[in-house]
Amino acid sequence: MSNESEVLETLRQIYDPELRRNIVDLGMVRNLQTNNGVVNFTLALTIPECPLRDQLVNEARTATAALPGVTEVNINLGAMNMAERRAAFGISSRLLPETNQVKQVITIMSGKGGVGKSLVTGLLAVGLKQAGYRAGILDADVTGPSIPRLFGVHGPVQIAPGNRLQPVTSRTGIKLMSVNFLLEDEGQAVIWRGPIVSQAIQQFWSDVNWGQLDYLLVDLPPGTSDAALTVMQSLPLDGIIMVTTPQALAAMVVRKAVKMAQSINVPILGVVENMAGFVAPDTGHHYDIFGPSHTQEIAEAAGASVLARLPLRPEVATLCDEGAVEAVTAPEVTPLVQELVRLASVSHTAVQQLTEMMAV
Repeated sequence: MSNESEVLETLRQIYDPELRRNIVDLGMVRNLQTNNGVVNFTLALTIPECPLRDQLVNEARTATAALPGVTEVNINLGAMNMAERRAAFGISSRLLPETNQVKQVITIMSGKGGVGKSLVTGLLAVGLKQAGYRAGILDADVTGPSIPRLFGVHGPVQIAPGNRLQPVTSRTGIKLMSVNFLLEDEGQAVIWRGPIVSQAIQQFWSDVNWGQLDYLLVDLPPGTSDAALTVMQSLPLDGIIMVTTPQALAAMVVRKAVKMAQSINVPILGVVENMAGFVAPDTGHHYDIFGPSHTQEIAEAAGASVLARLPLRPEVATLCDEGAVEAVTAPEVTPLVQELVRLASVSHTAVQQLTEMMAV
C-alpha cells in the first residue's frame, strides 16, 4: 500500500497549466490521508469556479489510483483565500517590474454592459488626481475599450527602458493603458479568444512602465468570465467598486458579479448607481426615468453601502464624447472619491495583514 509521501510525490507530477507549477508545491493538496487502500485529500483550487477544475481533478485521481495498493480515491474541492492566491500567482509583492510601485489597485465592475463602468472609472481617476493622488487606469475591456475616447488620447505607445510599454498620459497627468493604443486603426475590431484577452490584461499589469502610482483603477468589461477571472486572480486587488443602474434588470445581472467577487473573497468597497434619474434644469424636478431604484438591494447583497448616485446629465455625455472627461463637473464625485480613499485604505491594510500572516 502506498503511503502519503508516495502519493504526494505522484501528485507533484500534476501541473496547473496557468501557474505552470505542480499542485503540491502550490499548496493545493491538503488534508491528505491514506488508510487501507483509500486515499482522501482536498484539492484547493485558486477560485471555486476554476475553469481547469475538472482537468486537475481527473489527472490527480488517475495518477493516484494508479499507485500500488490504492483501491479508492476521494477528492474534496476547496478554494484558496486571497493571500494564498496572491502567493500562488507570485503577486505578494506589488513591485512587479522593479521600477513600478502601485500602492492600491481597485477594479470597477458590473457584470452588466452599458451601465457606465468606464465613465465611473474616468470620473474616479479625475477626482483622485484633483485630490492630489497619482492615478492610472488599466483598460481591461480589451474588445470594447472606452477609456481612450473618454480622455481624448491616442496611441501609439512608446517603449520604455526594459522593453516595457510606456502608458499614455492624459492632459492632467493620469496614466492610461488600453489596447486601442496598440492598434494601427482605432476602429479595428479586436477578435481574440478568452486566453489571448487574459494574456493581454496580464501584460498590461506586468509589462507596462506604470512607475509610482497611488491608485491604479482597472476598468473591467461586462461579464463574469475570462477578463474578470484574470484580474481577480493575477492582480493584487484591494477591492471592487460595483456599478449599476436603477432598473431591476441591471440589478439582477450585477448580483452575479457580486456573487463572483464574494466567492473569490475580493472585498466589495461599495456600489455606485449611474443614470440615477434626471433633474430638469428649468424646474428642478427629479424624474426616475428607469423607475424605482434597486441599487440598495445590490448593496445589501454585497454587504456594502451605496457610495454615490450619479444622475443623467446631457453635458457630461457631451464632454465625454468630446474626449474631455477631465472637464466634467459633478458634485457627487468629490464625496465618492473621499469615501473610496477611506474604504480602500481599510481594505488594503486588512489584505496586507492577511498576506503577512500567510507568509509566516
